[in-house]
Amino acid sequence: MIFTEVYLVILLVFMIIGAIVAAETKSLISSVISLGVVGVGVSIAFLFLSAPDLAIVQIAVEVVYLILFIRATIGREVISVKGNIPWPNLVIALILILTLFGFGILAFQDLPSFGTPIISQVKAAPSNLYLENGLKETGAANIVTAIILDYRGYDTLGEATVLFTAILGALTILRGKSKKGAL
Repeated sequence: MIFTEVYLVILLVFMIIGAIVAAETKSLISSVISLGVVGVGVSIAFLFLSAPDLAIVQIAVEVVYLILFIRATIGREVISVKGNIPWPNLVIALILILTLFGFGILAFQDLPSFGTPIISQVKAAPSNLYLENGLKETGAANIVTAIILDYRGYDTLGEATVLFTAILGALTILRGKSKKGAL
């Protein structure tokens, strides 16, 4: 467990360096790439913290926004490289890439083997309490229904509200465009 904390601190230092580079660089594309490094660092940190679902969402969001930001900045500045690539910059970039790759491998090794439930490793996890006391406390025969509607009712209501608001916003925008097109 102590190794995980040390790895997270080192990873945090690299993420802070990436954020500083993103804020201080003059090149837009370098700033976008540095922000991408920070996002990948967050994803690896989620893996170290045994949250692979959050890591997957983070990396998916990271890829989408990185593509959009690179597309937005690609025409803003044109930097032509003539001659050889500066070796110190190349070495630093390779060291950073290999370090992030190494942390990713260490994070995957720290995860339990496939098929081993996380709840068996953490006895005080809320999911264990739900499974043990769900039928007694809620009276619902289906534990998933008990969790969604009884234990996490406000969370479910919030998620449904967000989805409804997003759909309503999309319909409003599409309806507004169709009326303008008809005029």
